Amino acid sequence: MNTQKLQEVASLITRERDTLLTRWREQVKQLPSAKHLDTPALNDHIPVLLDELATAFRSASDETIPEALLEGSPPEHGRHRYQDGFDIVEVVAEYNILRGCIHDLIESSGLNLNGKVFHILNCVLDEAIGLAVQTFATEQSLQVQKRREEYLALVAHDLRTPLHAISLAAGILEHKLYGGSSSPETAKMLKILQRNVENLNSLVENVLKENANLQTEVGVKLECRVFDLWPLVEALIHDLYPVTVTGSTKLINNIPDELTVYADASLLRRIFQNLVANAITYTIRGNVVIGARETEAQGAIECWVTDNGAGIPEDRLQKVFDQYESDPQKKDGIGLGLAIVKTFVEAHGGQVNVESKVGVGSKFRFTLPGRAKVSKM
Repeated sequence: MNTQKLQEVASLITRERDTLLTRWREQVKQLPSAKHLDTPALNDHIPVLLDELATAFRSASDETIPEALLEGSPPEHGRHRYQDGFDIVEVVAEYNILRGCIHDLIESSGLNLNGKVFHILNCVLDEAIGLAVQTFATEQSLQVQKRREEYLALVAHDLRTPLHAISLAAGILEHKLYGGSSSPETAKMLKILQRNVENLNSLVENVLKENANLQTEVGVKLECRVFDLWPLVEALIHDLYPVTVTGSTKLINNIPDELTVYADASLLRRIFQNLVANAITYTIRGNVVIGARETEAQGAIECWVTDNGAGIPEDRLQKVFDQYESDPQKKDGIGLGLAIVKTFVEAHGGQVNVESKVGVGSKFRFTLPGRAKVSKM
């Protein structure tokens, strides 16, 4: 009698599979992350899981279910649901909704859930939940680790410019104080400073080498406020002075005194820092000009950094913002600086582009949308 009941339940699930799926979808659609999914994405592996469940009832045995599911669809389902934007609670919820729908179907058909039916149903669904959640959690942890490593790579890259400036400043001080005019204690401090800067540079380079295959897709969190742009750029120019003085490059701040922007000040400084450092690299003797203006597009700001340096060959212009696209003539470049600029500008909802001519110079231009648009990002 028990075997006959299992066969009836198996036939019922097979016969009413489409109806069961429809009821299940109606309830799962109430989950926040499921609302945007179409029917194929929402169904995912559930039809296959119902077939596996029917097979388990027909075989009247649950001994091979864990092995079958391990090689089957629940692990892949967990991966899909992570990509769909579900949280782990919703993944569990959709399986339990399916459990409830099956309960209702069996009972409404005059059958009952006691004994072997109850045991097999829970065995299959509990095993499916465990496998799906395990894969979901693995994907989540891998993404967290990846983003941490990406963020570390971005920070390490941005440290190179100020560290280079500190090193050059210490070198200039040591040169000016050389010749016995400084005390032994001062000379000792300068040596310690240089040694520690070199150690930091080495650590930064190691981080960058370790993360050489990462993409700059870090989720950027903006902390925007209104502030004056001229002082931010002037402070950056002051900090980069040691880099420019060694190569006779002049930095010019042409930003209007009264111009204000609505942006993340820290990220905007890093945008300018990378653009200016890039311009200095290609302008050994010349001018690097930083400018900005308010456009007519609802308070949007257009910023630019121009130089009269070496310029960029036409065949490289379309690739300068790509990750790890570095100038083959510059052995110490790793191709992250301009990729970071693009990432941070686009995080604000803006765009960045470049115009350049070999032997004439380059102009990097980027936009910052007005406050109303950035606030909605």
